[in-house]
Amino acid sequence: MTIELVFLNRLIISAAILIGIANVGLLSALFYFYWTSYNQLKSKFTTGLLYFALILLIQNILAIVGLAIFLVLGIEMHELGGTVVYAFLLSVTTAQLIALTILFIITWD
Repeated sequence: MTIELVFLNRLIISAAILIGIANVGLLSALFYFYWTSYNQLKSKFTTGLLYFALILLIQNILAIVGLAIFLVLGIEMHELGGTVVYAFLLSVTTAQLIALTILFIITWD
């Protein structure tokens, strides 16, 4: 376990947490838009959008809490395999941020 690897892992986890927080913000806004639409339309489609936003919101909150606990308690994996896992998690979180940003822009129009 090298100091550089520990620093890199903590950096990747911190970036994933920050991007997760951005995802929570976007999902909260989407949930508000969908809730407003649901109150006006009462359709199955808007109900589905509400469930979609709510489930992703819960997933992101749980991921943030889990990663923050790992970071604070220092129980992350400090092997090279851990770095690969954290980098993969960061890439998935970033892809989700891009997709949610596109969805937010489309919904805002």
